[in-house]
Amino acid sequence: MITILNQTSRFLRIPLSRGKVLRLGPRKEGQISTQDAELDSVKRLVSDDAIKIMGEGPQSGSSTAANPSVRANVQGHHQRVSGGRRGDR
Repeated sequence: MITILNQTSRFLRIPLSRGKVLRLGPRKEGQISTQDAELDSVKRLVSDDAIKIMGEGPQSGSSTAANPSVRANVQGHHQRVSGGRRGDR
């Protein structure tokens, strides 16, 4: 997997192989396969400086690896602090 970064202030729609599309928000990161990085559509965006290839791997180029104080996105699910539900059931 290769991590790419949208360097523009607009949303990008990047066509990938097998009819798939990567929609990438402004200043956001996304991951594509190494085969998709060789496509003309991706190479054209790299040459126009619209996207930047950050590197390979599952977390390459991610700011969360550099800043461990950033919390994971729990999306409304919180860890249970107490021992759970108690009592007769």
